[in-house]
Amino acid sequence: MPAQVALPDRAPRPTDAPAALAGLRVIDFTRVVAGPACTQTLGDFGAEVIKIEQPVTGDDTRAYEHAELGGESAAFLSLNRNKRGVVLDLTVPQGQEVARALIAKADVVVENFSSSVMKKFGLDYPAVSGTNPGLIYCSISAYGRHGPLAWRSGFDPITQAESGFMSLNGFADGPPVRTGPPIVDLATGMSACNAILLALAARQRLGRGQHVEVALFDVALAMTGFFGMAYLMNGVNPSRTGNSPNDSPTVGVFEASDGPLYVACANDRLYRRLVTEVLGRPDLLSDPRFATRRARWINRAQLRGIIADIMATTEMDVWISRMNQAGVPVGRVRTVEQAFHAPEVRERDRVCHIPHPTASAIPNIEPPISMQLTPAVDPRAAPRLGEHTAAVLRDTLGHSEQDLERLRQAGAFGPIPPIQQA
Repeated sequence: MPAQVALPDRAPRPTDAPAALAGLRVIDFTRVVAGPACTQTLGDFGAEVIKIEQPVTGDDTRAYEHAELGGESAAFLSLNRNKRGVVLDLTVPQGQEVARALIAKADVVVENFSSSVMKKFGLDYPAVSGTNPGLIYCSISAYGRHGPLAWRSGFDPITQAESGFMSLNGFADGPPVRTGPPIVDLATGMSACNAILLALAARQRLGRGQHVEVALFDVALAMTGFFGMAYLMNGVNPSRTGNSPNDSPTVGVFEASDGPLYVACANDRLYRRLVTEVLGRPDLLSDPRFATRRARWINRAQLRGIIADIMATTEMDVWISRMNQAGVPVGRVRTVEQAFHAPEVRERDRVCHIPHPTASAIPNIEPPISMQLTPAVDPRAAPRLGEHTAAVLRDTLGHSEQDLERLRQAGAFGPIPPIQQA
Protein backbone atom coordinates (compact mmCIF):
# COMPACT_ATOMS: atom_id res chain seq x y z
CA MET A 1 0.00 0.00 0.00
CA PRO A 2 1.45 3.43 -0.91
CA ALA A 3 2.87 5.42 2.00
CA GLN A 4 2.06 9.00 2.89
CA VAL A 5 4.43 11.40 1.12
CA ALA A 6 7.10 12.89 3.39
CA LEU A 7 6.65 16.64 3.71
CA PRO A 8 8.54 19.39 5.55
CA ASP A 9 7.34 21.38 8.52
CA ARG A 10 5.71 24.68 7.65
CA ALA A 11 7.70 27.81 8.40
CA PRO A 12 5.57 29.97 10.72
CA ARG A 13 4.40 33.39 9.56
CA PRO A 14 5.94 36.48 11.20
CA THR A 15 4.38 36.93 14.64
CA ASP A 16 3.80 40.64 14.09
CA ALA A 17 2.20 40.30 10.63
CA PRO A 18 -1.46 41.38 10.51
CA ALA A 19 -4.08 39.24 8.73
CA ALA A 20 -5.97 40.79 5.84
CA LEU A 21 -9.43 39.68 7.06
CA ALA A 22 -8.89 39.65 10.82
CA GLY A 23 -12.09 40.47 12.70
CA LEU A 24 -14.35 39.28 9.87
CA ARG A 25 -16.87 36.62 10.95
CA VAL A 26 -18.22 34.22 8.30
CA ILE A 27 -21.05 31.74 8.87
CA ASP A 28 -20.52 28.99 6.34
CA PHE A 29 -23.52 26.85 5.38
CA THR A 30 -21.77 25.40 2.32
CA ARG A 31 -20.71 21.89 1.44
CA VAL A 32 -18.99 19.89 -1.29
CA VAL A 33 -16.62 22.09 -3.39
CA ALA A 34 -17.56 25.58 -4.63
CA GLY A 35 -18.74 27.03 -1.32
CA PRO A 36 -16.04 25.46 0.86
CA ALA A 37 -13.35 26.62 -1.60
CA CYS A 38 -14.68 30.18 -1.21
CA THR A 39 -14.81 30.17 2.57
CA GLN A 40 -11.43 28.44 2.91
CA THR A 41 -9.81 31.39 1.14
CA LEU A 42 -11.50 33.79 3.57
CA GLY A 43 -10.26 31.68 6.49
CA ASP A 44 -6.74 31.45 5.05
CA PHE A 45 -6.42 35.22 5.35
CA GLY A 46 -7.71 35.63 8.85
CA ALA A 47 -11.52 35.55 8.79
CA GLU A 48 -13.23 33.56 11.53
CA VAL A 49 -15.10 30.95 9.51
CA ILE A 50 -17.75 28.94 11.39
CA LYS A 51 -18.73 25.93 9.30
CA ILE A 52 -22.24 24.61 9.92
CA GLU A 53 -22.77 20.92 9.10
CA GLN A 54 -25.66 18.52 9.49
CA PRO A 55 -25.31 16.02 12.33
CA VAL A 56 -24.07 12.44 11.86
CA THR A 57 -22.85 12.67 8.24
CA GLY A 58 -21.71 16.28 7.89
CA ASP A 59 -20.41 17.65 4.59
CA ASP A 60 -20.77 15.12 1.75
CA THR A 61 -17.04 15.32 1.02
CA ARG A 62 -16.25 13.69 4.37
CA ALA A 63 -17.22 10.41 2.70
CA TYR A 64 -15.39 10.93 -0.62
CA GLU A 65 -13.12 8.05 -1.50
CA HIS A 66 -9.93 9.63 -2.95
CA ALA A 67 -7.83 9.00 0.18
CA GLU A 68 -8.28 9.02 3.96
CA LEU A 69 -6.20 9.97 6.99
CA GLY A 70 -7.33 9.91 10.60
CA GLY A 71 -10.92 9.28 9.55
CA GLU A 72 -11.04 12.29 7.19
CA SER A 73 -11.09 12.32 3.40
CA ALA A 74 -8.65 14.10 1.13
CA ALA A 75 -11.52 16.09 -0.37
CA PHE A 76 -12.76 17.40 2.97
CA LEU A 77 -9.28 18.18 4.27
CA SER A 78 -8.35 20.02 1.07
CA LEU A 79 -11.36 22.39 1.20
CA ASN A 80 -12.01 23.14 4.87
CA ARG A 81 -8.79 24.39 6.38
CA ASN A 82 -8.92 27.27 8.89
CA LYS A 83 -12.56 26.75 9.90
CA ARG A 84 -14.33 26.04 13.18
CA GLY A 85 -16.78 23.15 12.94
CA VAL A 86 -20.33 23.27 14.34
CA VAL A 87 -23.16 20.76 13.92
CA LEU A 88 -26.75 22.01 13.80
CA ASP A 89 -29.93 20.22 12.83
CA LEU A 90 -31.69 22.96 10.88
CA THR A 91 -34.91 20.94 10.73
CA VAL A 92 -35.28 21.50 14.49
CA PRO A 93 -36.55 24.93 15.66
CA GLN A 94 -33.78 25.16 18.25
CA GLY A 95 -31.18 24.53 15.56
CA GLN A 96 -32.66 27.33 13.49
CA GLU A 97 -32.62 29.54 16.59
CA VAL A 98 -28.86 29.04 16.99
CA ALA A 99 -28.25 29.65 13.27
CA ARG A 100 -30.16 32.94 13.38
CA ALA A 101 -28.22 34.04 16.46
CA LEU A 102 -24.92 33.31 14.73
CA ILE A 103 -26.01 35.15 11.58
CA ALA A 104 -26.98 38.18 13.67
CA LYS A 105 -23.35 38.42 14.79
CA ALA A 106 -21.82 37.77 11.36
CA ASP A 107 -20.31 39.92 8.64
CA VAL A 108 -20.79 37.30 5.93
CA VAL A 109 -23.06 34.32 5.29
CA VAL A 110 -22.30 31.87 2.49
CA GLU A 111 -24.77 29.15 1.46
CA ASN A 112 -25.10 26.73 -1.43
CA PHE A 113 -28.22 24.77 -0.55
CA SER A 114 -30.79 23.92 -3.19
CA SER A 115 -33.22 26.71 -3.99
CA SER A 116 -35.70 27.61 -1.20
CA VAL A 117 -33.95 25.56 1.52
CA MET A 118 -32.70 28.58 3.45
CA LYS A 119 -36.13 30.21 3.10
CA LYS A 120 -37.77 27.09 4.50
CA PHE A 121 -35.57 27.38 7.59
CA GLY A 122 -36.20 31.12 7.94
CA LEU A 123 -32.55 31.83 7.14
CA ASP A 124 -32.80 33.47 3.70
CA TYR A 125 -31.53 37.01 3.12
CA PRO A 126 -34.88 38.83 3.54
CA ALA A 127 -35.48 36.98 6.81
CA VAL A 128 -32.11 37.79 8.40
CA SER A 129 -30.98 41.09 6.91
CA GLY A 130 -33.50 43.15 8.88
CA THR A 131 -31.66 42.47 12.13
CA ASN A 132 -28.22 42.68 10.48
CA PRO A 133 -28.32 45.33 7.72
CA GLY A 134 -24.54 45.20 7.24
CA LEU A 135 -24.65 41.50 6.36
CA ILE A 136 -23.04 40.26 3.13
CA TYR A 137 -25.10 37.22 2.11
CA CYS A 138 -23.62 35.10 -0.69
CA SER A 139 -25.69 32.43 -2.45
CA ILE A 140 -23.97 29.86 -4.66
CA SER A 141 -26.14 27.72 -6.91
CA ALA A 142 -26.16 25.90 -10.23
CA TYR A 143 -28.49 28.22 -12.17
CA GLY A 144 -29.09 31.21 -9.90
CA ARG A 145 -31.64 31.94 -7.19
CA HIS A 146 -34.17 33.65 -9.48
CA GLY A 147 -35.78 32.89 -12.80
CA PRO A 148 -37.34 29.82 -14.40
CA LEU A 149 -34.30 27.57 -13.83
CA ALA A 150 -33.71 28.43 -10.17
CA TRP A 151 -35.33 25.14 -9.12
CA ARG A 152 -32.68 23.04 -10.89
CA SER A 153 -29.90 21.42 -8.93
CA GLY A 154 -26.63 20.83 -10.72
CA PHE A 155 -23.00 19.92 -10.32
CA ASP A 156 -19.71 20.87 -11.93
CA PRO A 157 -19.75 18.31 -14.80
CA ILE A 158 -23.38 19.12 -15.66
CA THR A 159 -22.57 22.80 -16.11
CA GLN A 160 -19.38 21.92 -18.01
CA ALA A 161 -21.59 19.93 -20.39
CA GLU A 162 -24.46 22.40 -20.74
CA SER A 163 -22.36 25.55 -21.10
CA GLY A 164 -20.35 24.28 -24.07
CA PHE A 165 -17.17 24.30 -21.95
CA MET A 166 -16.84 20.52 -22.18
CA SER A 167 -17.19 20.61 -25.96
CA LEU A 168 -13.87 22.48 -26.14
CA ASN A 169 -11.91 19.79 -24.26
CA GLY A 170 -10.52 16.69 -25.93
CA PHE A 171 -9.46 15.84 -29.45
CA ALA A 172 -11.40 16.47 -32.65
CA ASP A 173 -11.86 12.76 -33.34
CA GLY A 174 -12.99 11.97 -29.78
CA PRO A 175 -15.88 12.87 -27.46
CA PRO A 176 -16.07 16.00 -25.29
CA VAL A 177 -14.08 15.54 -22.07
CA ARG A 178 -14.69 16.99 -18.62
CA THR A 179 -11.68 18.30 -16.78
CA GLY A 180 -10.22 16.03 -14.10
CA PRO A 181 -10.33 18.49 -11.19
CA PRO A 182 -13.75 20.19 -10.78
CA ILE A 183 -12.62 23.38 -12.47
CA VAL A 184 -16.06 25.05 -12.62
CA ASP A 185 -16.63 24.42 -8.91
CA LEU A 186 -13.23 25.86 -8.05
CA ALA A 187 -13.65 28.87 -10.33
CA THR A 188 -17.11 29.46 -8.85
CA GLY A 189 -15.56 29.43 -5.38
CA MET A 190 -13.04 32.05 -6.51
CA SER A 191 -15.80 34.15 -8.05
CA ALA A 192 -17.88 33.92 -4.87
CA CYS A 193 -14.88 35.03 -2.82
CA ASN A 194 -14.42 37.98 -5.19
CA ALA A 195 -18.11 38.86 -4.89
CA ILE A 196 -17.87 38.88 -1.09
CA LEU A 197 -14.78 41.08 -1.09
CA LEU A 198 -16.44 43.48 -3.56
CA ALA A 199 -19.51 43.67 -1.32
CA LEU A 200 -17.32 44.32 1.73
CA ALA A 201 -15.59 47.16 -0.12
CA ALA A 202 -19.01 48.56 -1.09
CA ARG A 203 -20.17 48.29 2.53
CA GLN A 204 -17.32 50.55 3.61
CA ARG A 205 -18.62 53.26 1.27
CA LEU A 206 -22.37 52.68 1.46
CA GLY A 207 -22.75 51.55 5.03
CA ARG A 208 -24.88 48.51 4.29
CA GLY A 209 -24.58 44.92 3.13
CA GLN A 210 -26.21 43.16 0.21
CA HIS A 211 -27.14 39.81 -1.30
CA VAL A 212 -24.67 38.55 -3.91
CA GLU A 213 -25.07 35.49 -6.13
CA VAL A 214 -22.76 33.28 -8.16
CA ALA A 215 -24.00 30.42 -10.37
CA LEU A 216 -21.94 27.51 -11.67
CA PHE A 217 -23.53 27.71 -15.12
CA ASP A 218 -22.73 31.42 -15.43
CA VAL A 219 -19.11 30.78 -14.49
CA ALA A 220 -18.80 27.86 -16.92
CA LEU A 221 -20.26 29.97 -19.72
CA ALA A 222 -17.85 32.81 -18.96
CA MET A 223 -14.98 30.31 -19.00
CA THR A 224 -15.56 29.55 -22.67
CA GLY A 225 -13.65 32.83 -22.96
CA PHE A 226 -12.47 33.93 -26.38
CA PHE A 227 -13.89 30.73 -27.90
CA GLY A 228 -17.37 31.89 -26.88
CA MET A 229 -16.64 35.44 -27.98
CA ALA A 230 -15.38 34.27 -31.38
CA TYR A 231 -18.59 32.30 -31.92
CA LEU A 232 -20.70 35.37 -31.13
CA MET A 233 -18.63 37.39 -33.60
CA ASN A 234 -18.49 35.00 -36.57
CA GLY A 235 -21.20 32.40 -35.94
CA VAL A 236 -18.73 29.52 -36.35
CA ASN A 237 -19.07 26.80 -33.69
CA PRO A 238 -15.58 26.13 -32.25
CA SER A 239 -14.31 22.57 -32.24
CA ARG A 240 -11.93 20.57 -30.07
CA THR A 241 -8.24 20.88 -30.86
CA GLY A 242 -6.65 18.65 -28.23
CA ASN A 243 -3.49 20.09 -26.71
CA SER A 244 -2.98 22.70 -29.40
CA PRO A 245 -5.28 25.76 -29.32
CA ASN A 246 -6.60 26.58 -32.79
CA ASP A 247 -4.59 23.55 -34.02
CA SER A 248 -1.37 25.60 -33.92
CA PRO A 249 1.60 23.59 -35.23
CA THR A 250 4.01 25.12 -32.70
CA VAL A 251 1.91 24.85 -29.55
CA GLY A 252 1.24 21.53 -27.85
CA VAL A 253 2.85 18.29 -26.73
CA PHE A 254 5.97 17.03 -28.47
CA GLU A 255 7.81 13.81 -27.64
CA ALA A 256 11.49 14.06 -26.81
CA SER A 257 13.47 10.83 -26.97
CA ASP A 258 12.67 10.15 -23.30
CA GLY A 259 9.32 11.80 -22.62
CA PRO A 260 6.76 14.50 -23.46
CA LEU A 261 7.21 18.27 -23.41
CA TYR A 262 4.71 21.07 -23.84
CA VAL A 263 5.97 23.85 -26.12
CA ALA A 264 4.15 27.16 -26.57
CA CYS A 265 5.40 29.23 -29.49
CA ALA A 266 2.34 31.31 -30.19
CA ASN A 267 3.82 34.28 -32.09
CA ASP A 268 6.40 35.10 -34.75
CA ARG A 269 9.08 36.16 -32.23
CA LEU A 270 8.94 32.87 -30.35
CA TYR A 271 8.78 30.83 -33.56
CA ARG A 272 11.95 32.55 -34.78
CA ARG A 273 13.74 31.64 -31.56
CA LEU A 274 12.52 28.03 -31.73
CA VAL A 275 13.67 27.24 -35.26
CA THR A 276 16.92 29.23 -35.24
CA GLU A 277 18.27 29.06 -31.67
CA VAL A 278 16.79 25.76 -30.47
CA LEU A 279 16.26 23.51 -33.48
CA GLY A 280 19.07 24.97 -35.63
CA ARG A 281 16.78 25.06 -38.66
CA PRO A 282 16.69 28.64 -40.02
CA ASP A 283 15.31 27.21 -43.26
CA LEU A 284 12.00 26.74 -41.45
CA LEU A 285 11.88 30.52 -41.12
CA SER A 286 12.67 31.32 -44.74
CA ASP A 287 10.59 28.54 -46.29
CA PRO A 288 7.50 30.30 -47.73
CA ARG A 289 5.30 27.50 -46.38
CA PHE A 290 6.25 28.57 -42.84
CA ALA A 291 7.30 32.22 -43.15
CA THR A 292 4.13 33.72 -41.68
CA ARG A 293 1.73 32.67 -38.97
CA ARG A 294 -1.05 32.12 -41.49
CA ALA A 295 1.23 30.09 -43.77
CA ARG A 296 2.31 27.95 -40.82
CA TRP A 297 -1.33 27.29 -39.94
CA ILE A 298 -2.24 26.33 -43.52
CA ASN A 299 0.72 23.92 -43.64
CA ARG A 300 0.45 22.91 -40.00
CA ALA A 301 0.54 19.15 -40.55
CA GLN A 302 3.85 19.36 -42.43
CA LEU A 303 5.43 21.73 -39.92
CA ARG A 304 4.32 19.80 -36.87
CA GLY A 305 5.67 16.61 -38.42
CA ILE A 306 9.08 18.21 -39.08
CA ILE A 307 9.34 19.59 -35.54
CA ALA A 308 8.16 16.30 -34.03
CA ASP A 309 10.83 14.35 -35.93
CA ILE A 310 13.56 16.71 -34.71
CA MET A 311 12.36 16.68 -31.10
CA ALA A 312 12.31 12.87 -31.01
CA THR A 313 16.07 12.71 -31.62
CA THR A 314 17.19 14.33 -28.35
CA GLU A 315 16.55 13.98 -24.63
CA MET A 316 14.09 16.16 -22.74
CA ASP A 317 16.69 17.88 -20.54
CA VAL A 318 18.63 19.05 -23.59
CA TRP A 319 15.55 20.62 -25.18
CA ILE A 320 14.52 22.26 -21.90
CA SER A 321 17.97 23.76 -21.46
CA ARG A 322 18.07 25.09 -25.02
CA MET A 323 14.55 26.53 -24.86
CA ASN A 324 15.13 28.17 -21.50
CA GLN A 325 18.29 29.82 -22.81
CA ALA A 326 16.42 31.00 -25.92
CA GLY A 327 13.38 32.23 -23.97
CA VAL A 328 11.01 29.71 -25.55
CA PRO A 329 8.19 28.66 -23.18
CA VAL A 330 8.45 24.94 -22.41
CA GLY A 331 7.39 22.58 -19.65
CA ARG A 332 7.57 18.91 -18.77
CA VAL A 333 4.28 17.01 -19.00
CA ARG A 334 4.25 15.66 -15.46
CA THR A 335 2.11 13.30 -13.47
CA VAL A 336 0.70 14.55 -10.17
CA GLU A 337 3.40 12.55 -8.38
CA GLN A 338 6.14 14.14 -10.45
CA ALA A 339 4.67 17.62 -9.99
CA PHE A 340 4.56 17.42 -6.19
CA HIS A 341 8.25 16.45 -6.10
CA ALA A 342 9.29 19.13 -8.60
CA PRO A 343 11.51 22.11 -7.66
CA GLU A 344 8.68 24.51 -8.54
CA VAL A 345 6.79 22.96 -5.61
CA ARG A 346 9.46 22.05 -3.06
CA GLU A 347 11.80 25.04 -3.49
CA ARG A 348 8.87 27.47 -3.33
CA ASP A 349 7.41 25.89 -0.17
CA ARG A 350 4.08 25.01 -1.76
CA VAL A 351 3.49 21.92 0.40
CA CYS A 352 4.09 21.00 4.02
CA HIS A 353 2.46 19.03 6.79
CA ILE A 354 0.35 20.41 9.64
CA PRO A 355 -0.96 18.89 12.90
CA HIS A 356 -4.22 16.95 13.00
CA PRO A 357 -5.97 15.59 16.11
CA THR A 358 -6.52 12.03 14.84
CA ALA A 359 -3.98 11.64 12.04
CA SER A 360 -1.10 13.30 13.93
CA ALA A 361 -0.17 15.20 10.77
CA ILE A 362 -1.77 15.75 7.36
CA PRO A 363 -0.49 17.23 4.09
CA ASN A 364 -1.20 20.88 3.37
CA ILE A 365 -1.16 22.64 0.00
CA GLU A 366 -0.46 26.33 0.50
CA PRO A 367 -2.91 29.01 -0.74
CA PRO A 368 -1.95 30.26 -4.21
CA ILE A 369 -2.05 33.92 -3.07
CA SER A 370 1.04 35.58 -1.59
CA MET A 371 0.76 38.88 0.26
CA GLN A 372 3.77 40.77 1.60
CA LEU A 373 2.15 42.70 4.46
CA THR A 374 -0.74 40.37 5.34
CA PRO A 375 0.34 36.79 4.56
CA ALA A 376 -1.90 33.78 5.00
CA VAL A 377 -2.44 32.71 8.59
CA ASP A 378 -0.76 29.63 9.99
CA PRO A 379 -2.99 26.79 8.72
CA ARG A 380 -5.26 24.76 10.98
CA ALA A 381 -6.52 21.41 9.77
CA ALA A 382 -10.15 21.06 8.73
CA PRO A 383 -12.35 20.46 11.80
CA ARG A 384 -13.66 17.13 12.97
CA LEU A 385 -17.43 16.92 12.68
CA GLY A 386 -18.89 19.25 15.32
CA GLU A 387 -15.47 19.76 16.92
CA HIS A 388 -16.09 23.37 17.98
CA THR A 389 -19.87 23.37 18.55
CA ALA A 390 -19.79 24.03 22.28
CA ALA A 391 -16.85 26.46 22.10
CA VAL A 392 -18.44 28.56 19.35
CA LEU A 393 -21.77 28.80 21.17
CA ARG A 394 -19.99 29.77 24.39
CA ASP A 395 -17.59 32.26 22.78
CA THR A 396 -19.84 33.82 20.15
CA LEU A 397 -23.29 33.61 21.70
CA GLY A 398 -22.40 33.54 25.39
CA HIS A 399 -24.22 30.27 26.01
CA SER A 400 -23.90 28.60 29.39
CA GLU A 401 -23.61 24.89 30.02
CA GLN A 402 -27.33 24.90 30.86
CA ASP A 403 -28.08 26.54 27.49
CA LEU A 404 -26.01 23.93 25.69
CA GLU A 405 -27.75 21.10 27.51
CA ARG A 406 -31.18 22.54 26.67
CA LEU A 407 -30.26 22.68 22.99
CA ARG A 408 -28.75 19.20 23.11
CA GLN A 409 -31.88 17.73 24.64
CA ALA A 410 -34.02 19.50 22.00
CA GLY A 411 -32.00 17.84 19.23
CA ALA A 412 -30.36 21.02 17.92
CA PHE A 413 -27.07 19.15 17.56
CA GLY A 414 -28.57 15.93 16.21
CA PRO A 415 -29.43 12.62 17.87
CA ILE A 416 -28.35 12.21 21.48
CA PRO A 417 -26.02 9.22 21.87
CA PRO A 418 -27.76 6.37 23.75
CA ILE A 419 -25.41 6.70 26.74
CA GLN A 420 -26.74 10.24 27.28
CA GLN A 421 -30.34 9.16 27.00
CA ALA A 422 -30.14 6.80 29.96
